[in-house]
Amino acid sequence: MRQTRVVVVGSANMDLVGTGPALPRPGETVLGSDFVMVPGGKGANQAIAAARAGASCAFLGALGSDAFGVTLRARITAAGVDTGQLRVVYGASGVALVMVNTAGENAILVTPGANASFLGLTDGELDAVRQADVLVAQVEIPLETVTAAAVAARQAGTRVILNAAPARPLPDELLAAVDLLVVNETEAQALTGRGRDEPEALRELVPRAVLTLGGEGAWYVDRDGARTHVPAVKVDVVDSTAAGDAFTAALAVAWGEGREVLDAVRWAAAAGAACVRRLGASVALPHRAEIDALYAPPAD
Repeated sequence: MRQTRVVVVGSANMDLVGTGPALPRPGETVLGSDFVMVPGGKGANQAIAAARAGASCAFLGALGSDAFGVTLRARITAAGVDTGQLRVVYGASGVALVMVNTAGENAILVTPGANASFLGLTDGELDAVRQADVLVAQVEIPLETVTAAAVAARQAGTRVILNAAPARPLPDELLAAVDLLVVNETEAQALTGRGRDEPEALRELVPRAVLTLGGEGAWYVDRDGARTHVPAVKVDVVDSTAAGDAFTAALAVAWGEGREVLDAVRWAAAAGAACVRRLGASVALPHRAEIDALYAPPAD
């Protein structure tokens, strides 16, 4: 099997993760138990996850000139991701403050830092997009950058997977370049005004879409009329922070390798399940063997 080439365009943050018995309410202080500092950001997470899932992966984004930026580059590179075109800009890197309770639920505050300055793709960055099998993008960076990358990919015949997170309106030019949209219930509601009971509303926007529902699995829909529920893989949940990133990256890798898209969704569900068994974002992203161990093809 030929190794698929994935380019991820997106954000990189340093995640400051604290765990406690409950998520604090406004004005409340909760005594926590553990703390870790790990690389994160949806772009960096998905790039690391794609590399661990077996892809040849390059990451396009921006880091700050601070100590967090140095650490982020080193960690992303060590995960097997090509960071040769990762920008460094003067100032602070992105930071995410993550709180996790004992049920694995989380609350996250992100300050974008250098991610907000990632504008105007260079010729080298555009070439990387055009030479990929699959482009993966999110919307934690400026929408004009995501749109430019997606349009360049579409023109070159590169498949475009957009994880439309966090929830926000998207320009028509971007949606027109998307081959496969990945959203959770909140993001689907923001785009269509409809939620989990009407996943087919998403195919009014794009040719194919996946609506993820956490422990309830995911819906796959497309313009050929498919409306298929993919069950979640049952595991003990420790931290769900990066589950969506593991899912999206594995979906890109499997689809780029030539699997039927619905089978790729099933493999992605196994990746999401493998991820939630550990605390943290990038440190919890599964390797290919872990995904294969949980993957359950449908019975004949």
